[in-house]
Amino acid sequence: MCHQASAGTHHEDEMTLEDLRKQIDALDRQMVELLSERARAVLRIGHLKLQIHAPVHEPAREKVVYANVRAANKGPLPDIELVRIFERLIDVMRSMEMHETELEKNALAAAQGQATGAQAPETGNEK
Repeated sequence: MCHQASAGTHHEDEMTLEDLRKQIDALDRQMVELLSERARAVLRIGHLKLQIHAPVHEPAREKVVYANVRAANKGPLPDIELVRIFERLIDVMRSMEMHETELEKNALAAAQGQATGAQAPETGNEK
């Protein structure tokens, strides 16, 4: 006999579909907070890399992150799938870091140009 629980039924040792969805919604909110915290750390790292002239893309560091992810994984996601998620996460974070670094470089260049009295060439035409 096949037994299906509807969204409104509740067994003593089981959560309802609605309960599980609420749990996932709460977990999603926690993940958003953690991703935002990670993004802020990436931006701080980008600022430091700019100061020390380090490259944004560091494949060796990414390998360390993937190894850490695999080591921390207790399932049920297979390592390869979890690493894929982190590959995408790192790709998005790297793009954000590159964009913010470029903005900061441009702001520094403009500030240095104003400090020396030079004008930044915006049109290529002299005034």
